[in-house]
Amino acid sequence: MLAGFFVVWCIILVGWFVGRQKILGDNARQVLSSLTFFVASPALLFETLSKARLAEVFAAPLLVTAVAAIATAGIFFIIARRWLKRPLPESLMSSMAASLANSANLGIPIAVYVLGDASYVAPLLIFQLAFFTPLFLMILDSSTSSHRTTPLNFAVMVLRNPMVVGSGLGLLVAGTGWQVPPLVMEPIHLIGGAAIPAMLIAFGMSLNGTRPLQAAAARRLDTLLASGFKLAIQPALAYLFARHALGMEGHALFAVVVTSALPTAQNVFVAASRYKTGITVAKDTVLITTVVAVPAMIGVALLLT
Repeated sequence: MLAGFFVVWCIILVGWFVGRQKILGDNARQVLSSLTFFVASPALLFETLSKARLAEVFAAPLLVTAVAAIATAGIFFIIARRWLKRPLPESLMSSMAASLANSANLGIPIAVYVLGDASYVAPLLIFQLAFFTPLFLMILDSSTSSHRTTPLNFAVMVLRNPMVVGSGLGLLVAGTGWQVPPLVMEPIHLIGGAAIPAMLIAFGMSLNGTRPLQAAAARRLDTLLASGFKLAIQPALAYLFARHALGMEGHALFAVVVTSALPTAQNVFVAASRYKTGITVAKDTVLITTVVAVPAMIGVALLLT
């Protein structure tokens, strides 16, 4: 497990150095992120899930992911509204920051190098892309005066997501038992192989030039609470539910706890910018959890071994 984390951190550090020295230019991170999101990651997910057992993807791990994420978001929302006295849209955005995981850019590499198989992150990807994120955005739409979106529009948005398409096609192949011809699978395999290094290099580049917890923003407590919920409360809830309610143990238990401890997704900051609420908490939580997540997951590994 430590060897897997070491590989991940080495590639992240390469990305940080490349970004700091501006070796690839100013737009390199955006280009790499787009490459992984629209091309390489869907190919990797298709190849991985086409060989997966559907009973393992849609069984206990998916239920643990859903329960831990919804419970974390619900508890944090109550704290933000009742204790911190934040407006409804800001409370929703902070709850999103406290519970929505970076299932792609860091989740897939962690699943491959630490858990041993990219399919371990599939339940999290499917739950967030198909249900959790659209649910948050629909509620935000209903609580703001602009960007009204219908459920039909959200359904179309979800189905147009390349991660959903790649995962869905892979699950379709797995469910039908169809064997993809090697001549077709080989280019998919090569393209998918670019996903993990490109993700981690882009991720490392994103760590340059940002300082969280600025006093002028006046949201330090919100940020620290959201970061703590994401890296500690959510994996703790996942462990308690998986271990004591479902009786999971061993590597399966370790996998659901580690994926629950992934950092806040960068999409949260994108959503905050769109709705013009909770921007500081979203940005700072993404940065803090991103930096602290790998040491936190190493701690999870030590506790569960």
